[in-house]
Amino acid sequence: MTMLLASDTLLYVFVKDSTDNDLSFSQKMAQADIDEGLYSRQLYVIDHDAMRRMGKADVLIAGMRGLGVEIAKNVILAGVRSVTIQDDGVVEWRDLSSQFYLKEADLGQNRALCSEKQLSSLNVYVRVSAWTKKLDEDFLSKFQVVVLTNSPLEEQLRVGAFCHSNNIKFIVADTRGLCGQLFCDFGESFEVRDTNGETPVSAMIGHISKDNPGIVTCTDEESHEFTDGMFVNFSGIQGMTELNSYGPIEIKVRDIYSFSICNTSNFSEYVKGGVATEVKQTEILTIRDPELVEMTDYGKIQRNLSLHLAFQALHRFTQKYSRVPHPRSQADAEVLVTITKELCTDAKFDELDEDAVRQLSLVASGDLAPVNAFIGGLAAQEVVKACSGKFTPLRQWLYFDALECLPQENDEVLSEDACAPVSYNRYDGQIAVFGSAFQDKLKKQSYFLVGAGAIGCELLKNFALIGLGAGEGGNITVTDMDSIERSNLNRQFLFHSKDIGRLKSEVAAESVKEMNPYMNITAHQNRVCPETEEVYTHSFYSNLDGVAAALDNVDARVYLDQCCVRNKKSMLEGGTLGSKGHTLVVVPHLTESYGPSTSGGQKAIPICTLKNFPHRIEHTLQWARDQFEGLFKQAAENVNNFLSDPTFVDRTVARGDVEAVEILEGVYRSLGEEWPQNWADSVSWARRQWETLYNNPIKQLLHCFPPDQVTSSGLPFWMGAKRCPHPLTFDSNNTTHMDFIVAAGNLYGQIYGITGSRNRADIQSILQGVKVPEFTLKSSVKIAVTDQELKEENEERKEEVVCTLPNVLFILVFQDDDSNFHMDYIVAASNLRAENYDIPTADRHKSKLIAGRIIPAIATTTAAIAGLMCLELYKLVQGHQKITSYRNAYINLATQYFVLSQPCVAPTFTVSDEATHLSPSNITLFLDYINMTFIKLIVTMGVFHFSLHLNCSIYLIT
Repeated sequence: MTMLLASDTLLYVFVKDSTDNDLSFSQKMAQADIDEGLYSRQLYVIDHDAMRRMGKADVLIAGMRGLGVEIAKNVILAGVRSVTIQDDGVVEWRDLSSQFYLKEADLGQNRALCSEKQLSSLNVYVRVSAWTKKLDEDFLSKFQVVVLTNSPLEEQLRVGAFCHSNNIKFIVADTRGLCGQLFCDFGESFEVRDTNGETPVSAMIGHISKDNPGIVTCTDEESHEFTDGMFVNFSGIQGMTELNSYGPIEIKVRDIYSFSICNTSNFSEYVKGGVATEVKQTEILTIRDPELVEMTDYGKIQRNLSLHLAFQALHRFTQKYSRVPHPRSQADAEVLVTITKELCTDAKFDELDEDAVRQLSLVASGDLAPVNAFIGGLAAQEVVKACSGKFTPLRQWLYFDALECLPQENDEVLSEDACAPVSYNRYDGQIAVFGSAFQDKLKKQSYFLVGAGAIGCELLKNFALIGLGAGEGGNITVTDMDSIERSNLNRQFLFHSKDIGRLKSEVAAESVKEMNPYMNITAHQNRVCPETEEVYTHSFYSNLDGVAAALDNVDARVYLDQCCVRNKKSMLEGGTLGSKGHTLVVVPHLTESYGPSTSGGQKAIPICTLKNFPHRIEHTLQWARDQFEGLFKQAAENVNNFLSDPTFVDRTVARGDVEAVEILEGVYRSLGEEWPQNWADSVSWARRQWETLYNNPIKQLLHCFPPDQVTSSGLPFWMGAKRCPHPLTFDSNNTTHMDFIVAAGNLYGQIYGITGSRNRADIQSILQGVKVPEFTLKSSVKIAVTDQELKEENEERKEEVVCTLPNVLFILVFQDDDSNFHMDYIVAASNLRAENYDIPTADRHKSKLIAGRIIPAIATTTAAIAGLMCLELYKLVQGHQKITSYRNAYINLATQYFVLSQPCVAPTFTVSDEATHLSPSNITLFLDYINMTFIKLIVTMGVFHFSLHLNCSIYLIT
């Protein structure tokens, strides 16, 4: 079929540098150094190099209605060099239904000028300016990316042709009621440095053959995650060392434990060790045949081609009648179908979904915040791709519809009068789709939002725009116990620098009241958990119409889900992980609930792996995290407990687990030989600790298991996942060695109230006078190879430690401050441990991600997910009872992957006395009114128990 927006050859272009002569000094400095405090979460989605490329891009966003401001907000938060917003129109009442920076006082004024100040406050590193004139070629030539929103086809063709011929990336975004459109033209060739943004995979090597091709066999600890065509680098190989410097090698997967590489027949014999790590390859994308990206929706037939032609028909309708179709006008709908059929003939397309075209016509005059949020999130992500070269761009069209949000068949049919604009009404854009009666219903809703972070802010913005709880009897209760931090400002756009330190829920409530002064909103600062059930009682939930979850961990989601099931309340749930996101809708007695956690979270690392046999940087980071907790937190807490609680020793001994010995030994050392009197003592302790961690135990380990040790089976002991370590020799001129001393010395001094120093020259001077005890190898020492052996070893030592504790009273103060040497210690400690075992080290950025268990996040995904959640809210408020109406979603904006599916049906269980051959008198059904989360069916004959989640139907047949 023929694409009607651009020429036959759709071009992709490179970002061109523009002059920065007009930048202020502060702006130039901002570009030179990325503000990791602000962009910390985003940098784990878009790396430093991509962020620097974005910092050179100037972006134009034309159209400042709801969709345009959504895109601008996300792009500014992402951190390009400049954003220019353009609009030559004035504020109308209908704009207030989706444009969150416009107020009633702005009516009649230019939309761009009214939005400029608020958008400028989102990111101090991004220049924001407004343009109120038409788009001419001289003006367009100043930008690397141009975005048109809700623009006529003639303008799209004109601007698109200019951008096409001048190497300017071009994006078109449009929303019409419940439908949306997105188009990208990045040129005839576009360089993508990372197609998916996933962390490079790696695998430990067990053997490499001398062959053509060489066969690499991984260790049997776990299967590799490589795929055909990947490129890998090798490191740490002993024997066949040629591969360590060979450079990226393309692989071909043989099975889950092996893959083939280049010709290794002339290389040295492989001895042992080595890691294969994926190397991301730059790809040059060329687009000759444009595509329609299918938004996979298992709840309805695909209608992308029909929507493509219907949007073109809308442009023709508007051009002919100088207006869009009237809301709910059947006559206009038939006209649009006729125009679309004409386009079908030209395109030789004979599978037109006429019903979808009619529905588009009925809602085309609407302007909905949730649809703008979703399409705006996607469009902004394409801007990020255009500026950064990160992720796979859209090729080239995407259509989305949520027409299932409309009233169901048995509901009252909407009329033209019901959807006609109301005088001086801020919700006209929404009334055009759902009618005035539905708007009244929205205003009366009472909702509970748990979480005021990134998704919570986006949801509150949408709630304010659609008028949820903004009428008599309506209310939004939002709770969040956290305070605003600087890193929040990159995604949680309701907060600004002046709000740092304030409570999130309070500031969020104030911000949305500014967007919609009619909002009824109450801010709480409580965690929703068993301890607050006296606040969030059955009575509290009974007064709610629904719950929205904007939480960042599974346990909290599971608990809130249980509360909703217990009180028979619907729940909207969403989450993000970088460019990925999901939504879930729970409808009592219709869909299955979130349910108990089926994931064990992060896979636990065996203790012996951490203690003696690490082979990945994740192991050394976890080891460093454990060392930090043990040395600077738990040790101080244990001493305080020992000094204040006379039963501490007895309680510790009675525990009888592997921790008892370490706890009591730590208290003994902290109150005795390791009690520093001054800063020099703290440095001395750090220096001795260095030997204790990176030299002595490694020597002892190698004494027990020499490098040539063999097992009882005759196989090398040090093979596969067991990497043979080597001790380190301290060098005060080694940066990492000194990083450890500085961090460890300062932290140790802190828990004893001693002021430290960062002066490395002074510290080196102190180190010259430190006497490090000579270490003597012990042949009698037994190294535990398994966790069970480790437990038995500790039990034997417990009695010896207990009787040597001194009776000294001294209170230790520990300051757990993440900005004060914490990450310094973890990075240095982990990398030194990695050096012991020849494991590739990690920089501070990667170490912080792993050790800090940071969740990558970006505003684009958050906005899109919140938009999808609020589309489900429309259905809940209307009371849709057909499961075919609802959608759960999984999206990945990095790769344009979208899957929407119907929720699973709430399971139904039938319990029959005939099937079990039991009489009703032998069955007791207990339903706890206070804790209705589970129904426990106890069969008294024979001991038989099972539990059923309440969000299902149970039939007891007698």
